[in-house]
Amino acid sequence: MIRISYFARYREHLGQSGEQLEWQPSLISIETLRQQLLQRGGAWQVLAESNLMCARNQELVSPAEPLADGDEIAFFPPVTGG
Repeated sequence: MIRISYFARYREHLGQSGEQLEWQPSLISIETLRQQLLQRGGAWQVLAESNLMCARNQELVSPAEPLADGDEIAFFPPVTGG
């Protein structure tokens, strides 16, 4: 099982804060997970942003980061400061 959390405007745009997906061996990286989510179409296209940030088990990582069964993944937009 993979737990996915959506933060900030992604959560607002998708209308949910997270979900769980069954583990599949084809989910080799966060990027393959993101591509699977994008295939849902519609509102999910918000995850196509090139500056999307992601975390695996509460550590910032690149989309190329490998996935494993039991991982917790978070997607969030870039944080801006001032």
